[in-house]
Amino acid sequence: MEQPTTVAQAIAVQEELRGLVECVDVGTPPQYVAGLDVAYDGDRLAAAVVVLDGATLAEVDRVVVRGETTFPYVPGLFAFREVPALLAALEQLGTTPELLVCDGQGLAHPRRFGLACHLGVLTGIPAIGAAKTTFVGSHGSHGELARERGATAELVDDGEVVGAAVRTQDGIKPIYVSVGHRVTLATAVAHVLRLTPRYRLPETTRRADRACRDGLSDGWAGWGGFLADSGVEPSPTSSAAGEEAAEDEG
Repeated sequence: MEQPTTVAQAIAVQEELRGLVECVDVGTPPQYVAGLDVAYDGDRLAAAVVVLDGATLAEVDRVVVRGETTFPYVPGLFAFREVPALLAALEQLGTTPELLVCDGQGLAHPRRFGLACHLGVLTGIPAIGAAKTTFVGSHGSHGELARERGATAELVDDGEVVGAAVRTQDGIKPIYVSVGHRVTLATAVAHVLRLTPRYRLPETTRRADRACRDGLSDGWAGWGGFLADSGVEPSPTSSAAGEEAAEDEG
């Protein structure tokens, strides 16, 4: 499918593809789980996909691509800035992930077709959204979310459950989980809790965020397409992990 160039075209793509989202669990528990994130410097971007072992959370593969976005920033259409680069990174992995964890929304989107839905439908890989903030919906109508790790509350928009607020660490603000493709909300929440043994954000998101931000500091020679770096990096040091823990508490 060609990349749209106008807002009207992009909305039409979302309307066309959203009927393809499958909100059912498909396949077996994933052995390899990928985090996806994009960092920006103006219209320049670095898109990262980092693959972890689902059991140990050890990194097994990564690709960072650098390029330029051609679609403007429009709320609700952010996927069209990120999807081309993320697809380019996914295509260059040496390890095929069985779950995509997106730093963004899935069904918790005005047209029920956020980034996680978009990538899931285009790749056929089960996908979930794990966002730091809400885009649509609220979760306060049934009382305050409990402060204990594992507490959840339905995220509701216009009377429809579109996701869940999930407390991943005791007393830390929740993250917002939604179905992307080929997974149920309950399974998406379970995946997120397995991926957050120590910090607020999933390990997949933390590693991908670091990788794409590091990618922005690399050279920008050879623009005109997506340039890729790949490899595996060691787990973060204890000092780096401590710094990120402090950020999570902010």
